Amino acid sequence: MEQSKNSQTKGSDNGNTKLSLREKISYGFGDFGNGFMFDLGQSYLTKFFVDTCGIGAAAVGGIFAFTKIFDAFMDPLAGSIIDGRKAGKSGKFRPVMMISSIILAILTVITFTMPNISLTSKIVYGYVTYMIWGLMYSFTNVPYGSLASVMTRDVEERSQLATFRQAGSLGAQLITGVAFVPILMMFNDKKIGYPIAAAVMACIGVISFFICFTNTKEHVVVNRNGKSEKASAKDYIKVIFTNRPLLCLILMQLFTISAMNTNNQMMIFFCQYNLGDIALQPKVNGIMIGCSVIGIFAIPFLVKKFGKKKTAISGLLIGIVANGLNFIMPTNQADPTIFITLVTIGYVGLAIPNGVTWAFVTDAIDYGHWHTGIRKEGVTYAAFNFSRKIAQSLAAIVSASVLGMTGYVANAQQSAETLLGIKGAMTLYPAVALALAAIVVGVLHNLPDDKYRKVAQDLQEGKWENGMLE
Repeated sequence: MEQSKNSQTKGSDNGNTKLSLREKISYGFGDFGNGFMFDLGQSYLTKFFVDTCGIGAAAVGGIFAFTKIFDAFMDPLAGSIIDGRKAGKSGKFRPVMMISSIILAILTVITFTMPNISLTSKIVYGYVTYMIWGLMYSFTNVPYGSLASVMTRDVEERSQLATFRQAGSLGAQLITGVAFVPILMMFNDKKIGYPIAAAVMACIGVISFFICFTNTKEHVVVNRNGKSEKASAKDYIKVIFTNRPLLCLILMQLFTISAMNTNNQMMIFFCQYNLGDIALQPKVNGIMIGCSVIGIFAIPFLVKKFGKKKTAISGLLIGIVANGLNFIMPTNQADPTIFITLVTIGYVGLAIPNGVTWAFVTDAIDYGHWHTGIRKEGVTYAAFNFSRKIAQSLAAIVSASVLGMTGYVANAQQSAETLLGIKGAMTLYPAVALALAAIVVGVLHNLPDDKYRKVAQDLQEGKWENGMLE
């Protein structure tokens, strides 16, 4: 603890801090732990509500859409509260992240628990529990996301942090995608299997956050020019809406995250009905996400050679082509090799820009400080996360709407129309969404690495634009 305290004082004003490999890996464990609770809701809660709880697809779509929009508005609240905290011996962001993750783990199990009540009461229970879960998720994820901005300002170090974060996220997706269904299938009564599987995953999540908490430090002491602690509502608007890199990220995430979540939500349906074997789901996820974990370790090399923007666009283009081809190619239950190959390539392509995003957002935090003279890590990250929640809501709407409009019947043989709808949600929608994301990044992003280095140098020297355009 004393060592952590020293990191807030001695030498911690060095924005170009070189981080140890242990600290970088430990930072990635935060998103690893995050995924063990977050990914369950994105991948399995729809099926739990529809097939196990007997809630209609349209009602489930309403639960996800409303609660995710509610969550999106909770992020700025969480960011504002966290920004108002003073750094203690363990820093400003890390303690909030750790305590909130424990509460989040408990709530994760509760969301996968359904009492024996009426259908209307089940729907209300789903709304309430998932809304509370989302509120606590905001108080876990916002401080974690803001942490990288006070660990270092070095461009290459941040790209490596982004890589380890994406590796943690994909690692969690890999394990939950491979292990959750086998644990669930051990129980004949799925109402027991779901909460037990969720409890196992949530415990791993808390342990991972503890690793992140104990092995990372908030090295960068920020000169806030006296404005941040007393910022008004007008200041918050200024922080967000004059930050073009942030606005670019908000739009980019709206498309990339909705594409990724729709893929994840529909995978279990696709394997069970289009491929005819639900047991294929862990295998497909293992190949698809496992290759993505390997692929994202190329991000630091790609960023160093081509820069973050070109690296992100290249990944998006790969995802567009692979998903588009996967929709056109016929589904072969006897030999799903082509499907698995293309869905894997598409997911690797999507993983690359999602990995670069974490470096983009920390750059946007510094750009906002430099551009306005106001530093709000929590609020800036919350604004970015707002778009992710809206994207998650959009994915839920797409998934549930496809099931509802094409006549999905739980645990029954599906019609040709339903099978086409499931396939379209898994492949065609991501192709279109990633194309829109590529256009957004290509047109709007205006903070290349060389310009960011100038921003970082100015901040290190106590200079900023005070709201004046360059």
